Amino acid sequence: MDKKKRILIIDDEPTALEVLTKILQYEGYDVVTAANGAEGVDLFRKTPCDLVITDMVMPVKDGLQTILDLREDVPDLPVIAISGGGAISKERYLAVAGYLERVATIAKPFSVESIIKTVADLLAPEGKDV
Repeated sequence: MDKKKRILIIDDEPTALEVLTKILQYEGYDVVTAANGAEGVDLFRKTPCDLVITDMVMPVKDGLQTILDLREDVPDLPVIAISGGGAISKERYLAVAGYLERVATIAKPFSVESIIKTVADLLAPEGKDV
């Protein structure tokens, strides 16, 4: 049997962390969380994960810089960028992240189905369309 896939969730919103954690644990994933990008990058370096879900608008280190920092260590790391917006619309934050390879984007509020499907697609063995 495959080892349990580990997912790092980075979000400064406690409710989003809690909801995503419950969804993914229910689906059988091992989940670790961080409250901001800097904490998330440090945690990832100590405990590597198979996939990262990060909010785009956060204090300390935003999602784009977080993704770029993580990609220095693991260039093909699959990432899901999520955003509810901020100073600019969520679509603009997500559009920037969407230009990076192996980055899927999901707007908040998100559906349980969209999270589950996107995670499964990104963690699918190579060769399957993402």
